[in-house]
Amino acid sequence: MIILTSLNNFLAKVSYFIGILIVAIMVMALSLSAITRYISGTGYDWLIELPPVLVCWLVFPLLGPLLREGNHIQVDFLASLTSSRQAKILKLLMNLTALIASLVFFKAGVEATLLYFNLGQMMELEIDIPIWWMYLSFPVGFIILAFFALELTFQAIYELNQKETKDA
Repeated sequence: MIILTSLNNFLAKVSYFIGILIVAIMVMALSLSAITRYISGTGYDWLIELPPVLVCWLVFPLLGPLLREGNHIQVDFLASLTSSRQAKILKLLMNLTALIASLVFFKAGVEATLLYFNLGQMMELEIDIPIWWMYLSFPVGFIILAFFALELTFQAIYELNQKETKDA
């Protein structure tokens, strides 16, 4: 558990750094595009096309860290309607579901990435970016999510067992 938590702490730092870098690039690209169009009357299309291409690399790697921090999309009204033990069981089931789903989506992402890699298609942008590069964010993000969901699942099992041990 210590190794998994340490790995996830490292992955969270890298994911947040990449996220910050991508947001900075997006803001600079759009700002440069606006300045260039204002000064010269024409601009570079790739400056406008770059931010949507980077969105997938912003979103998917951050799924795991956001899940662990509780900032991911969640339904939290059930916890107020259940007992403490039921809430812990519910938390375990949610984390287990996230783990299983992340592994399924990881597999699908690898297959999609390999398909587009083998096709060799490029995006129809002013700059040549292979389509598989965007699809690669999918398995990368979901394997990161799997590590975090695994940590949260182990933590939920520990918390559930901790309560049962105290009751015995």
